[in-house]
Amino acid sequence: MKKVKDKKVLVGSDRAGYALKEAVVRQLRFEGWEVTDVGVQDPLDPNHEMFHRVGFKVGSMISEGEFERALVFCGTGQGIHLAAGKCPHVHCGMVESEPAALRATTGNNCNILSMGSWFIPPAMGIACAKAFLEHNFAEGFEFWPLFKEYHQLAYNEIENFNYEEYKANGFELKNKPKVPMDFNPRMAPMKPIK
Repeated sequence: MKKVKDKKVLVGSDRAGYALKEAVVRQLRFEGWEVTDVGVQDPLDPNHEMFHRVGFKVGSMISEGEFERALVFCGTGQGIHLAAGKCPHVHCGMVESEPAALRATTGNNCNILSMGSWFIPPAMGIACAKAFLEHNFAEGFEFWPLFKEYHQLAYNEIENFNYEEYKANGFELKNKPKVPMDFNPRMAPMKPIK
């Protein structure tokens, strides 16, 4: 598996997300990242892949364990996000700010980050990508008692969710273990941890 600790990342976009993808990729390569770009390569190519097909491709490469994390881009960030999330074991977060990108990895343990080029300027896209790639699950929340355990429980339930079992159980989870965690909105950092 190609890992972020080794500065390896997968990217993909449709033609609407191409400009933001290119800005982010250029910066990451400048900083020494090995970027595998599965497209699109030319936004004017009449045979370009549609957003959802690129999402499936990137999602499948995460599902198959080829890469630890990926970045995807389309016009809004929403369509490619939905497609990538259809692949098993994909946890894709769609963001429009650096704090949200940081939380996608530190709080939600996402393995794909989605952004929309119609709403995110290049500098913000680069900041989002770096926040996502340069941090890890629960990092920076050591001061918050049981933060990691609480979010790990949520991650595990999402990862193992079985809709048919949920439906058969009257739309309730069969087993609902709890991790107590005090919530204080002032405790949530608004800026990436440096």
